Amino acid sequence: MLCRKEIEDAVETCLVKAGTTFRPDQLRAYRNAISAEKNESAKWVLERILENAVRAEKNSSPLCDDTGIPHVFLDIGMNVSLPKGWLSAINDGIIRGLRIMPGRPMAVRGNPIERVEQSRGLYADPGKLSLAPVIVKPAKGDKLKITVLLLGGGPEIRAKTYRVFHQRSIDVVLGEAVRWASSEAKNLGCTPCVPAIGIGRTHVEASALMLEAMKEGSLSRQSRWEKKVTELINATKVGPLGLGGDTTALGTFMKIGPLRASGIRVVSMRPGCCFEPRKAAVVLG
Repeated sequence: MLCRKEIEDAVETCLVKAGTTFRPDQLRAYRNAISAEKNESAKWVLERILENAVRAEKNSSPLCDDTGIPHVFLDIGMNVSLPKGWLSAINDGIIRGLRIMPGRPMAVRGNPIERVEQSRGLYADPGKLSLAPVIVKPAKGDKLKITVLLLGGGPEIRAKTYRVFHQRSIDVVLGEAVRWASSEAKNLGCTPCVPAIGIGRTHVEASALMLEAMKEGSLSRQSRWEKKVTELINATKVGPLGLGGDTTALGTFMKIGPLRASGIRVVSMRPGCCFEPRKAAVVLG
C-alpha cells in the first residue's frame, strides 16, 4: 500500500516541475515555430520565451511571475489502497511545493466578503494559496497517477463557458469556439496561446472536460480538429505578444464528453498563455 509521505513528496515534486520546466512537446513546438516563423519580431519573441524556459529549468525558478493556481488530478487504479490522510497529504505537498518553487504570494486574507473585496490584503506566505478542488477519476490496474496543473490569471480572464446552438454540425460548434479564442488572443498579451476546449452537457462538465484536455493533451499529438482550430486562430496573424506573424497558437487541446439529445452544446474555452499548460505527472505503485 502507498504511504502518506510518498503522495506528499510526489505532489511537491510535480508542482515544482510544472512551474519551472517546459515539457518535451512544448520545447519541440517552440523550436518548430521558430524555424517556420517569417516575421522577425515574432521569431525574436519565440526565441526569448524558449530561452526563458531553458534558464528557468536550469535555475529551478518559475517560468512566469504568475505562478498559477494549483489543480490536482488523481487517476486511481481500481486495485489501489490509499493510506489514511491521503487528501491532507496532497494539500501538504502543494504547500511545500509552493514554498520551494516559490509560488507568488496570491492568497487573499479575510472572511468571504473581505476576500471578494480584497480589503485585508494578501498573505506573504506562498503556501497559503489553496489548491483548487481535486479531480478524481477511476482507472484500471494498481497505480496512482498524480498530475499537477498550474493555471495563470491572464487566461482565466479571457476564458469563456457558454452554450452553442450546434445545428448538427461540429464546424458550427468549433467555429464559435474559434471566434472566442481569436477575439481573446489579441487581448491576452502573452501569446502564442494554447487554447483548451471542452464540449459537454453542462457548464460544470464542459469546464471539467476543458481541464482534462489540458491534462491529457500533447502538442506533439494533435487530432484533425485540434489542428484545424490552431490553423484558424493562426490565420488571425495576431502573433507572439501581438506583434504579428504566423504563430498566434502553438496548438490546441480538445476533449468531447458524453452528450445528450439537445439543440445546444456547452463549450468551455480557455486560451492558455505562452507558458501553458504548466503540468507534470508522476505514477506511484
